[in-house]
Amino acid sequence: MAFENGDSKATPKDLIVSFGEMLIDFVPTVSGVSLAEAPGFLKAPGGAPANVAIAVSRLGGKSAFVGKLGDDEFGHMLVSILEDNAVVTDGILYDPAARTALAFVTLRSDGDREFMFYRNPSADMLLKESELNLDLLKTAKIFHYGSISLITEPCRSAHLKAMEVAKEAGALLSYDPNLRLPLWPSPEDARDQIMSIWESADIIKVSDVELEFLTGNDTIDDQSALSLWHPGLKLLLVTLGEKGCRYYTKDFHGAVDAFKVKAVDTTGAGDSFVGALLCKIVNDHSVLEDEIQLREALKFANACGAITTTKKGAIPALPTESEVLELIQGS
Repeated sequence: MAFENGDSKATPKDLIVSFGEMLIDFVPTVSGVSLAEAPGFLKAPGGAPANVAIAVSRLGGKSAFVGKLGDDEFGHMLVSILEDNAVVTDGILYDPAARTALAFVTLRSDGDREFMFYRNPSADMLLKESELNLDLLKTAKIFHYGSISLITEPCRSAHLKAMEVAKEAGALLSYDPNLRLPLWPSPEDARDQIMSIWESADIIKVSDVELEFLTGNDTIDDQSALSLWHPGLKLLLVTLGEKGCRYYTKDFHGAVDAFKVKAVDTTGAGDSFVGALLCKIVNDHSVLEDEIQLREALKFANACGAITTTKKGAIPALPTESEVLELIQGS
C-alpha cells in the first residue's frame, strides 16, 4: 500500500502509527473450557498494536502499523487484513526464517482470557533498528506501542529507536503495557522493563489488573493510580472493564461509566478503547486539557470497548463509528 501524506479531502487526517506485534489468535469455539477441552478453535487476527491500528481505521482515522511478520501464509494474510482495513503497511517487513506468532486464547465462563503463546522466536521479535521505516515514523502525530516488543533483542532496540524518532518529530507517545506475563522471563523482569520506558509516554492506559501488578497494591483507587504519575504525563487512564474507566490529568481526574452489553469475549476491548480515544485526540490535543471534551471522548471509547466484547476475536469485533453512535444514543 502506498504511503501518502493525506487523502483526497481538503484536510489530511493526522497519522496514528502503532508499533509491535501482530499475530493469529486461536479462540475456542466454546466458552468456559480449557485449551485441552476445546472442541475446536476460531482463527482470529490479533496483536494489541495491530488491533489499535485497525480500530483507528474502522472509526475513520488514518493509521499505520510497524512490525515484522513471518514470510508465511499467516503473515501475508495479516498484511492483507491490514490493507483491507485501510491501514498503511509501509512499515512492515517479512522474515523468511521465522514464523508469524500464534496465541491460543482460552475464554473462561466470565469472558476473561488465559493465553498460551507460540513464539520461539516469532518474526515480530526479530525486527531490527536498521529495518525501521524512519520516514513513516517521522510523520506520526501519535505513536502507540505496548511492552511485548521490549522482551528481547533486537526488537527492544528497534522499539526504543522508533519511540525516539517519533518523539523528536513531535509525536505524542501513547503507551498501553498490555501485560502478558507468560511471555516474560519473570514478573520482576516484566515490571522492570515495562517501567523502563514509563516516563517517555504522554498518554498511558493500564487495566485494573496491570495497575495492581505495577504498584503491588490490590486496591484500585486514586492514590494507587497516581503513584504511576510522572511529570511529563498528559493523561493516565485506568480501564475497569464493566465498571468503565478512570482518568487523571495534571489538573483534574474522574470516572466515566461503562455501557451495559452481553460480553462474549473481552479480547481487544482495551485496544478498541485506545484506538477510539486516539482518534479523538490526534487532530485536537485540547481534548487532553478540557475535562468536558475528555469525558465525551472517553464515553465514545467506552462504547467502542463494550461493542468489541460482544463478538469473538479482536479485529472482527472492532466497531465502526455508526455502530458506536447507535449504542451511545440507545443507552
